[in-house]
Amino acid sequence: MGAELTARSEGVVMPVNGHKLEVKGHKPKKLLPPSNITEGPLRHWKIEDSEALYRIQGWGEPYFSINAAGHITVSPKGDRGGSLDLFELVNALKLRNLGLPMLIRFSDILEDRIERLNACFGKAIARYNYPGIYRGVFPVKCNQERHLIEDLVKFGKPHQFGLEAGSKPELMIALALLDTPGALLICNGYKDQEYIETAMLAQRLGQTSIIVIEQIEELDLVINAHRQLGIKPILGVRAKLSTQGMGRWGTSTGDRAKFGLTIPQIMETVNKLREANLLDCLQLMHFHIGSQISAINVIKDAIQEASRIYVELAMLGADMKYLDVGGGLGVDYDGSQTNFYASKNYNMQNYANDIVAELKDTCAERQITVPTLISESGRAIASHQSVLIFDVLSTNDVPLDLPEPPEEQESPLIKYLWETYHSINQENYQEFYHDAAQFKEEAISRFNLGILRLEERAKAERLYWACCQKTLNITRQQEYVPDELEDLEKIMASIYYVNLSVFQSAPDCWAIDQLFPVMPIHRLDEEPLRRGILADLTCDSDGKIDRFIDLRDVKSVLELHTFKPEEPYYLGMFLNGAYQEIMGNLHNLFGDTNAVHIQLTPKGYQIQHVVKGDTMSEVMKYVQYDSEDMVENIRQRCEKALEEKHITLAESQRLLQTYEQSLGRYTYLNS
Repeated sequence: MGAELTARSEGVVMPVNGHKLEVKGHKPKKLLPPSNITEGPLRHWKIEDSEALYRIQGWGEPYFSINAAGHITVSPKGDRGGSLDLFELVNALKLRNLGLPMLIRFSDILEDRIERLNACFGKAIARYNYPGIYRGVFPVKCNQERHLIEDLVKFGKPHQFGLEAGSKPELMIALALLDTPGALLICNGYKDQEYIETAMLAQRLGQTSIIVIEQIEELDLVINAHRQLGIKPILGVRAKLSTQGMGRWGTSTGDRAKFGLTIPQIMETVNKLREANLLDCLQLMHFHIGSQISAINVIKDAIQEASRIYVELAMLGADMKYLDVGGGLGVDYDGSQTNFYASKNYNMQNYANDIVAELKDTCAERQITVPTLISESGRAIASHQSVLIFDVLSTNDVPLDLPEPPEEQESPLIKYLWETYHSINQENYQEFYHDAAQFKEEAISRFNLGILRLEERAKAERLYWACCQKTLNITRQQEYVPDELEDLEKIMASIYYVNLSVFQSAPDCWAIDQLFPVMPIHRLDEEPLRRGILADLTCDSDGKIDRFIDLRDVKSVLELHTFKPEEPYYLGMFLNGAYQEIMGNLHNLFGDTNAVHIQLTPKGYQIQHVVKGDTMSEVMKYVQYDSEDMVENIRQRCEKALEEKHITLAESQRLLQTYEQSLGRYTYLNS
């Protein structure tokens, strides 16, 4: 057994220098700044520098890289060949009258993720001589968009890949689209009589629909439906494991989890089914220990407990055939390969190996036939296939130009700040930074008392920012940054205003501090001399992105290039294909973005589908406004203003025309 466990660990992705980090879900505190960028070019910048800075090889392989032109390239088929220049693709799509922000979905990536997952389980089954098979299902809740689900069903056919429904609407989608013989339809979530009857009747269409009992009350509904329809259901039970997940969703599991049956409730279910002569209908054991499991040891513990429950159910007389390990297969959003919540310290093959090996050992020990393995991997399948592209509209920068030397009649505070600036060096920067901060506060106090003039306060603040920048440049060269200066990078950061709604397109950034890789998609052969945060279009102080991926910590600023208003500057948010689209909201009535489905061809690429983003008229319908009524109201007001000679006829017609045209246009800004 010991040798077997050692063998299972082969191929484990090890962090820096091959040493595993004992960090309990957190990466170690940053010891070195992410780069030595200053306000002036120090050396020739190469694309390899951008690769290291934005960690694209960590989170992007095998789909994203940087080419010699400094543009991000997309390889939708992974290492099987073929790539696209993302910057050129965006420009080509804009020429087709598709405005930014834009969601680009790469269908080939979706296909590749399904193939990789099935290949990993296939290798594990072969390696451990597992006498069973693997049948994956995709949880529809992860991304319900029609074209994506249609593609997923199509790409999953060779693998008999199925779907998982967590609600009645999702069950309706799954029944309509899943036509793969042998594929499974897992029915989870809250259920009423209609849900259960629909799932049972679907068997008459050749659907292998498995009703998972998650609440004890559902059992009576199932027995009642069986008596009325005369159809024997295929049933599963979802167990509340004592094993808990870790990270953001860790508390959603365990004894007090929202879904699932405790061990006493599972026994009650077995007894009720036996009394109803339906125990042979119980064929599946299901568990779920949370989304984005970052540590492999949690998965090991969970499958060990779950496999014990499985064999015990079989020994109690249930006709057990399936074990559903739920979701949780993580995505390495920051590329650190650690058990940090935005990463994972294992790869897909490690995941499959540990599940297959543990289950085989447990079943062999009790001489129980091994089950068909099922996983509900949504995030790991859907995250990589879409990229959100948005452009920078403008910036707000801290003033860094040094003012003229103080004149004789100016306040002594100005002179003190001038002397402080010129005195800062590597030996005294910490002390003199505090002096500059004190002088600034005193300048504000004197201004409020009427002692300092507005021009003098402006000069004092410019000198203070100059002191901050000089101090920041020194700290960037230091091995350790003093605690009180750690926020200086963020204080000095520029604000990059982007054509985006965080609440619509990346709600998890706002709601749960989810990290997604964000970086420019071009100019990557240039040194990014600015540090910034991203502010969206909404009138909300939370409408920003100020947490970015890093190897050793979470960065509060992102390295960006100097914005040139006369040139487009495109940024991309990656790995956001799971949950973001459906969970977005209409804050400030910014609607769905344009979405384009791209498929690689021998001659380049093909645009499979274009899903136009919401118009203003469409989002207003969501909040019960009628566009025709609104136009009519404006027309009547124009007529009244004309009568009272407050507006000319030409002006009124221009207002009406602009108003009506705007209602039919994209909710985002023209760029």
